[in-house]
Amino acid sequence: MRGRLAFAAFVMARSMIAAGLPIPPVEWQPWAPRAEIAPRTYIDTIQCRRPAGALVISGASNSAAFGGWEHKVADVSAGKWYRFTAWYRTEGVPFKSRQVVARLDWSAQDGKRIGWPDLAWRVSGEGPWKRMSLDAPAPKGASSVKVQLHLLNAPQGSVWWDDISFDSIDAPPSRPVSVAAVNLRPSGSKSAEENLRRFSELVRRDVPAGTDVILLPEGITVVSNGRTYVEVAEPVPGPATERLGELARSKKAWIVAGVYERDGQAVYNTAVLIDRTGRVTGKYRKVYLPREETEAGLTPGEGHPVFETDFGRVGMMICWDLQFPGPAQAMALQGAEVLLMPIWGGSEILGRARAIENRVFLVSSGYDYPAQIVDPSGEILATTTAQGTVALSTIDLNRRYEERWLGEVRGRFMKEVRRP
Repeated sequence: MRGRLAFAAFVMARSMIAAGLPIPPVEWQPWAPRAEIAPRTYIDTIQCRRPAGALVISGASNSAAFGGWEHKVADVSAGKWYRFTAWYRTEGVPFKSRQVVARLDWSAQDGKRIGWPDLAWRVSGEGPWKRMSLDAPAPKGASSVKVQLHLLNAPQGSVWWDDISFDSIDAPPSRPVSVAAVNLRPSGSKSAEENLRRFSELVRRDVPAGTDVILLPEGITVVSNGRTYVEVAEPVPGPATERLGELARSKKAWIVAGVYERDGQAVYNTAVLIDRTGRVTGKYRKVYLPREETEAGLTPGEGHPVFETDFGRVGMMICWDLQFPGPAQAMALQGAEVLLMPIWGGSEILGRARAIENRVFLVSSGYDYPAQIVDPSGEILATTTAQGTVALSTIDLNRRYEERWLGEVRGRFMKEVRRP
């Protein structure tokens, strides 16, 4: 009788999974790489989202504890896309982004690993329960996958997993974004207004219709016109952003440009984000000021915000910020897909490094630095150093960038980086 009931539960569980319903607890098995570091696992029918109960992993006062729960799906198709989702809550876990782990570990027909595990890192939800999700294709040669839920080195921590599902989905469409980076150092100019006019003329003439985002350099209101930072500083929004807004409306494009902003007694080196309607929708005040700018009386900003646009999430950094890993990493960890960098001059090697290490697109526009578009693998998609020219490229924000020995690296970065 007990065997028939167990078999019936198994059949019911498989039919629920096939219907896209949450995977029930009966389908999961405890897992750890070594018995001596196995965490405590159990099913909690009190603190849960569904009556069947939540899968719990506890560090059990063992700082070496690593492991949790595992469920095998035996009928995946190579090349097909799948979606994993799960809800979780934690207690006593200090570094949730690194210590709470869900991943898909793909296997061939013979049971050997195929490719590299895909790590879930997208988290949403308010309150104690958070939703973690991952969309990924089964690699070539895959016939099954182990859905794994882990707690990593959290001796006083526990994580509850519930509402766990794994479903086939359509492959996501491409998400193309047309990018333009301007290379221009106006010569013989006498004012901020004249600089703005020359940048506008170049953009109107050489940036094609349909471009999504246009990047201009750092300090466009001060370069080559003999004025000082303080002399050209103005409020944001203000006259400069009004001119840039007119340009954005005419091109139906987003614009990012470096200006000098006055706010009370402070003057900031600021990058502004202007939407397709000409409205200032964001700004970033340069955090890392070089000695020359502090001696000129500029004030550093605070924080590295990320902004939503109609094509994706963007962050901005300015010139000397490139010298330090913190700004790019902070924005990548907030989900930035593209970093837009007005710059005067700097290290191109560091520019490519910031794209590679954070798995983001990096777009630059400078004077002693190329107008350039770099992809998350560090490949230069477009570049120009000629005066009065524009670097153009269409990037795909839904493209997966994989490396032979590492797999899909953005997921690994998001889950494995040790945040300050």
